[in-house]
Amino acid sequence: MPGLLRTSNAALNSKTFESRAAFGDEAMTLQGTVNKTGVLLLCVVASAAWTWGLARSDSPASVYPWMMGGVIGGLVVAIVTIFKKEWSPVTAPLYALLEGLALGGISSLLDRTFPGIAIHAVALTFGTLAVMLVAYKTGVIRATAKFKMGVFAATGGIMLVYVIDMVMRMFGSHVPLINDAGPWGIVVSLVIVGVAALNLILDFDLIETGVNEHAAKYMEWYGGFGLMVTLIWLYLEMLRLLSKINQR
Repeated sequence: MPGLLRTSNAALNSKTFESRAAFGDEAMTLQGTVNKTGVLLLCVVASAAWTWGLARSDSPASVYPWMMGGVIGGLVVAIVTIFKKEWSPVTAPLYALLEGLALGGISSLLDRTFPGIAIHAVALTFGTLAVMLVAYKTGVIRATAKFKMGVFAATGGIMLVYVIDMVMRMFGSHVPLINDAGPWGIVVSLVIVGVAALNLILDFDLIETGVNEHAAKYMEWYGGFGLMVTLIWLYLEMLRLLSKINQR
């Protein structure tokens, strides 16, 4: 899952822009990062639309290989991107296309069970993005050292629980707290959604830092990639929360 890449944000950390300075037309800009993020979003939507339609066909099971390929391929490409940032103009769009394959299939299958859940999750995700951006720009939420450490610790704890859950599923069990559709399960999902949302603040802060430090131009793609990692995780958590609510 994309969330496993998070180390508050694994793609955007305190050393992201070290030794990557550039000047003039070769430097990272905020508008350039916004544009690159838009391209990545279009890549996600394009491949998601294809697997969405495939899952709606007469044989929805045919979408599973594409979903798994998207999840595994996206994980591999994301790791490569994190370690080879200069490759991000190629690997970031590839990551977005692969994750779109997974998201489209997951969304479509859930939407068959709970009609309308996908569009609601999309609306909540982008609504949260807008709120967090306003909160960051107005200074309501500041990315202080203590704030970063708190979000880092919370994110790491969540990822550890998810890893434990995946291991338990291999033996036919699971972690009840994150899978339960009861009141406590919904509360846990709300907390996880909140932590994912707070990671957006860290992403905004690191992108702004890169712009201020005149990072190399390709870091626009990398900044967009880091933001997409968070948005995909947030969207998946929105789907999980809404599915729990619909089960009640």
